[in-house]
Amino acid sequence: MTATHFDGKRFFNPTRANGQPASAVPRMLSEPRKPWPSNIAVSPVRPPALGDSAAVITFVGHATFLIQTPKGNVIIDPMFSERASPLSFVGPRRVRAPAVRFDDLPPIALVLLSHNHYDHCDAHSLRAIATRWNPLVVTPIGNGRLLRSFGLQHVEELDWWQRSTRSIIPVSLTRAQHFSARTPFDRNRALWGGFAIDVGGRQIFHAGDTGYGPHFELVREKVGAIDLALLPIGAYEPRWFMRDIHMNPEDAVRAHVDLRAVRSIGMHFGTFHLTAEGVDDPIVALANARRAHAIADHAFVAPQFGESFRID
Repeated sequence: MTATHFDGKRFFNPTRANGQPASAVPRMLSEPRKPWPSNIAVSPVRPPALGDSAAVITFVGHATFLIQTPKGNVIIDPMFSERASPLSFVGPRRVRAPAVRFDDLPPIALVLLSHNHYDHCDAHSLRAIATRWNPLVVTPIGNGRLLRSFGLQHVEELDWWQRSTRSIIPVSLTRAQHFSARTPFDRNRALWGGFAIDVGGRQIFHAGDTGYGPHFELVREKVGAIDLALLPIGAYEPRWFMRDIHMNPEDAVRAHVDLRAVRSIGMHFGTFHLTAEGVDDPIVALANARRAHAIADHAFVAPQFGESFRID
């Protein structure tokens, strides 16, 4: 671990954009929130056949993606539970069901877990994965003990820019601008990050949870050309609270430009009512940001839930 983002006890963002303190949460919760529907119907899909493609990437919902490759299947930030919460009866409830049912997943050989927040690191989903497939989990430093408590026996913890030595495909942990916590007492005891995933020489980038910052240019410099970027576009209001840790669609388009991504796909929207913006606001704002930056519509899309993308 390096002193650039670890002080010996806690991790931090090198930009010092570390988000608002816990004391600001009551003010954030008192902000006006646009109402969301209680349920939005999703027609579940079965993942398509891989065929001759280098990879098929399917948007399951929120930050969860299934990546099918010739060397095995990967799932990122698997979240199949009804609530993003440590409790089953309280906390943000999903308004869209997972577009791929858990029982319709193909065998999972690798889990990539970006950080320990409940909407990304879900105990129920991870326990089910451990029971069924017992795959390798690649995750930032400090998350291993938690994951082993879920029954996952094979865990590799990485620092930023380290490359997995155990993964079925080349995977590196990339820098992100965020924070970690499972309780009020463990803030930033574990690291957070994104992932650069090499599939047959093509680069997929999953940004994890992140605010906008210089790390996107670093990803491009260290990883090279990004063929497909998976970038968060939701959970961004109010900006005074979320700016450091969650991008809005304008930020995401700037990240797309910094990465020089051939194509980007939005994520982290329309699933859990986490913040103040409306359920469809990220999609509208993404379209406006694309126009402002003269980005073609097909170059950065808000995917349909269950939509798949091929890399040939």
